[in-house]
Amino acid sequence: QVQLVESGGGLVQAGGSLRLSCAASGRTLSSYGMGWFRQAPGKEREFVAAISWSGGGISYADSVKGRFTISRDNAKNTVYLQMNSLKPEDTAVYYCAAGYSVLAGVPDYWGQGTQVTVSS
Repeated sequence: QVQLVESGGGLVQAGGSLRLSCAASGRTLSSYGMGWFRQAPGKEREFVAAISWSGGGISYADSVKGRFTISRDNAKNTVYLQMNSLKPEDTAVYYCAAGYSVLAGVPDYWGQGTQVTVSS
């Protein structure tokens, strides 16, 4: 089993920045991709960004390209999501995810989520 714990969410004004972190523990994460998804009220959960184990493979949703940056520190078993130029439509619960197929949008493990609210 893999446990994922997110942190860094909060309330920010439009145009501001936040950095989310996700610490992983449990079984070895070797070869696991990690990523972020989000779910806004009344909407389905959607893919945001993902990164391969080596960091050589990265994917972003079109809606966040150029504004969000995903990175990971394997020594710390942690993945980050730097979110800049935030918009009200970025408001959602953000979920960390891990698994072999995260880059394909199909993770095996989920965190509990952290709320991000962007005010206009």
